[in-house]
Amino acid sequence: MKNFALIGAAGYIAPRHMRAIKDTGNHLAVAYDINDSVGVIDSISPQSEFFSEFERFYEHAQCLKRQPANALDYVAICSPNHLHHAHIAAGLRLGCDVICEKPLVPTPELLDELARVERETGRRVYNILQLRHHQAIVNLRNKVSAAADNTKFDVELTYITSRGKWYAESWKGDPRKSFGVATNIGVHFYDMLHFIFGKLQRNVVHYSGEAKAAGYLEYERARVRWFLSIDANDLPEEVKGRKTTYRNIDISGEQLEFSEGFTDLHTISYQEILAGRGYGLDDARHCIETVNVIRTAQAVSGTGGEAHPFLARLK
Repeated sequence: MKNFALIGAAGYIAPRHMRAIKDTGNHLAVAYDINDSVGVIDSISPQSEFFSEFERFYEHAQCLKRQPANALDYVAICSPNHLHHAHIAAGLRLGCDVICEKPLVPTPELLDELARVERETGRRVYNILQLRHHQAIVNLRNKVSAAADNTKFDVELTYITSRGKWYAESWKGDPRKSFGVATNIGVHFYDMLHFIFGKLQRNVVHYSGEAKAAGYLEYERARVRWFLSIDANDLPEEVKGRKTTYRNIDISGEQLEFSEGFTDLHTISYQEILAGRGYGLDDARHCIETVNVIRTAQAVSGTGGEAHPFLARLK
């Protein structure tokens, strides 16, 4: 049984990590968050220590380090995006392997810095890339691999997940902390596209704003028009008033259906990490490079078949 710490225990995704730790037969020894609204922990791991000040959490972890039977083995991180780098480095320097949510860090340079801390400490960083474990995505990857070498699929990716006024007031609405909408809600999809279709060859941004972004990506095996938004006004008319989220991935005329099957993906990710098959810094690099370019690129007008159809609505 391994001992875990959890940083960012009040976050939306934290309960999935708590359950994954429990479901893999391990022990959540201590949790930390500046917000003390963490009642969910009572239903999963009520015996865990909890701190709302990082200094007290870190000192407690250092004390555990002196007790071989109680020392932490892993630190799981669900904190806001801009804190990932500091929290990962702290976990490594505690002598732990680290499991972190996406996006790992905003730039390739910070990935290089984490690789340096890995070498200094002898510990490892693992990224939660849970879509790589989704059976529908694995099946599609196998289908693409089996296609003729010169086959390039035409993909249209649309993801609209409505957010209210609270979003702009939260850290997620601050691009200095979330790194923008394309990074915050898109990094999952960019990793998925790379996992299925291979290396990225072109990356063009057609629109970039606070609430939405669009562009064109060309991979070894696919041409991808993409549109991401948190603005409910972008929802197609057929779903407005009925749904707050619209997700559509069209691959050469066929729909990728993966609305179900998400429940256990974090647990599967933990199982793979604990078995020595987790995704590390090198695996995360491709999607970090992709969002870094999208975040810093100058938007250009979309033309011809490279423009997502929803772009016309923004004119």
